[in-house]
Amino acid sequence: MATVSGLPARASGAGSPSASAAFLSVFNLKTIAIVFYFSAVMLLGRFLLGLYYEAPDEVFFGFVRSVRQNLVTGLMLLVGIAAVEAFVAVRPLGRNGGLLCGVAAAMAMTALSLPVRLAVSGGSLDHVSQEPSYFLSLFLLWASIGSIAYWLFSSWRENQRAQEELADAECCRETLQAQMVEARLSALQAQIEPHFLFNTLANVKRLYETAPHRGREMLSSLISYLRAALPSMRQSGSTLGRELELARSFLTILKMRMGDRLDFSIDVEPALNDAQVPPMVLPTLVENAIKHGLSPLPEGGRIEIAARREGDDLLIDVRDNGAGFSSSGGSGVGLANTRSRLAALYGGRAGLSLTTEEPRGVLASVRMPLAFKDAA
Repeated sequence: MATVSGLPARASGAGSPSASAAFLSVFNLKTIAIVFYFSAVMLLGRFLLGLYYEAPDEVFFGFVRSVRQNLVTGLMLLVGIAAVEAFVAVRPLGRNGGLLCGVAAAMAMTALSLPVRLAVSGGSLDHVSQEPSYFLSLFLLWASIGSIAYWLFSSWRENQRAQEELADAECCRETLQAQMVEARLSALQAQIEPHFLFNTLANVKRLYETAPHRGREMLSSLISYLRAALPSMRQSGSTLGRELELARSFLTILKMRMGDRLDFSIDVEPALNDAQVPPMVLPTLVENAIKHGLSPLPEGGRIEIAARREGDDLLIDVRDNGAGFSSSGGSGVGLANTRSRLAALYGGRAGLSLTTEEPRGVLASVRMPLAFKDAA
């Protein structure tokens, strides 16, 4: 079956029941029971009044005979309605066409039921000529009942079909929306990866120009780091412990170049290592603090990474004592895409905020719902 955007294409006429299924949806034990109770209720009031004038046993047997007569007509009408439903399932006629067929079937089956009623009761066709008004009223009554019954059933069927189509449309909409979010996340993450990688390679290049021996050591460390980092960049989820290791490796590489100009610390409870976090969010914040906070200063500075639990949320802080917002407004590609990723993944429950520190520096805080790997 052909697919569009990962969704199966609906075949023409898909979802329509077969003729036998449509017939049995009308003519079954449940509807037969409904016809029986309806036939009995139609006569109940009249025979209850008859108890004042006739013996109870005569009233009872008369009631049973009349219910039997009504049941004959009711069941024949039910067969006619079921036959129309089976025909409409094979050859759709539209709402008006189906109603016309239903009314015609009700009239035809009512007319056919009259001689059957006479045969069951032991009468003959002469009774029709003797009491034409009675049989005409009987015909009009049951033909009307059958027509109304078919109209009610067809309305219920159309309503069910509309609800099913609405549910299918909602399911398709949610699937497409999920695919759009996934595509958006992939596009945003594809922008973050080269941004993060190329800035790191630029640091290696500068170190090669000033200290080739240390540059070779740093390149070797960078290769080891990328072997661990690149697979996680392509994953839809990561853990806080894994992201902390990447950040620690990244800062260790930079410390080889910056020496005493860079100091860092990581303060996270071990119990939070399995917390679920989006990949590359923490390394992006660290890289941003280095590029815009510490690198512009001759004396460098310090980066502090901390994570803690606040209620049902996970709060990750990356604090530096660098140049602050003087060299960057905090609207770079990495931070902008990080905000977009958090919004796409968690909506309004997550966010990234930047705060000026005293006497200088920036605090980048990420808040997101706390969820653990095992629980997820």
